[in-house]
Formats: sequence, structure tokens, C-alpha cells
Amino acid sequence: MQYRRSIADGGTWFFTVNLADRRQDYLTRHIDVLRQVVRQVRDRHPFEIVAMVVLPDHFHAVWTLPEGDADYPTRMALIKATFSRNLPKAERIRESRVRRRERGIWQRRYWEHQIRDEADLQAHVDYIHYNPVKHGYVERVVEWPYSSFHRYVRLGWLPEDWAGEGVVVQLQE
Repeated sequence: MQYRRSIADGGTWFFTVNLADRRQDYLTRHIDVLRQVVRQVRDRHPFEIVAMVVLPDHFHAVWTLPEGDADYPTRMALIKATFSRNLPKAERIRESRVRRRERGIWQRRYWEHQIRDEADLQAHVDYIHYNPVKHGYVERVVEWPYSSFHRYVRLGWLPEDWAGEGVVVQLQE
């Protein structure tokens, strides 16, 4: 069976990308590498990061691609491959990955969802910003350093105390 992804030129997409071993913290431990890799890929294959959060074992992002461009799979593949090449080889690699010359850093697949409208976009951006609280890394959104939430605060789009006590943000799929 062939896996099929939805493709739309110039679309906006939500992604969840996980490490193969969810007990690892490669993404936050090597955050500078990840940031540099994303910058390099964006320089060669432009896209707008609408929102993003990086947790130890996964990241969520909303990207908007340029008009006439629907090739987010290449961008994601480049980010994953380049990040992996920049890490020391310390992970356990299964034989199936060795045969394919893969590292054992990332899960092979990732979740993508095409954003349908403004309400859908807002729900996914809120989910991204709230995710460190959901996973118990912090008590308040503002406390997590690896999030576009800080850009939203700087631009005046959200207050620092957004999603205060007792607020739970969930996606309705």
C-alpha cells in the first residue's frame, strides 16, 4: 500500500514530528543544532513558521508554504536528515534502519494536517503554545523557552499570562 499525503500549493500545515525513542531529549539538548538546520532549510526552501514548539522528544509546527509550492515533505526530510547527521552516533539502530542507511533518531512518519480556516489555525497555534504545559514540563506557557509563544508576546499578539491557571487547550479532530 502506498502512503499518500494531502498536497496543496501554498497551503498552511500543522505537523507533529517525533523522535524514534520518545525517552530521549535530543531536540532540546541539541536545540541550537535544530534551529540552525531549520534556518538552513528555510533559506533553500522558503516557508513561514507560523508557530512552533520544541519539546525534548517531539516538535509541533504550523508552516505556510509559498504560493505554487506544496513540497513540505522535502523540507521535513531535509530537517530530519540534516539534524541527524549533526548528532553523534549514540542511538540504537535497528537492522531494518541499517539496511536503509537510516539513523535511529526520528520516527519514519510524521503527522500532518492541512489547516482549513482561521478557526482551525487558531486552534492549532493555541495547541502548540500550550503543549509544554500539557506534557507537564512547565506550569505556565511563558516558562517554556523553545516556543514561538515568546514571539507572539513580543509582537503583542498574546499576553504573557495567556492560558493561565485552569485553562486546558485541546484539538478537536
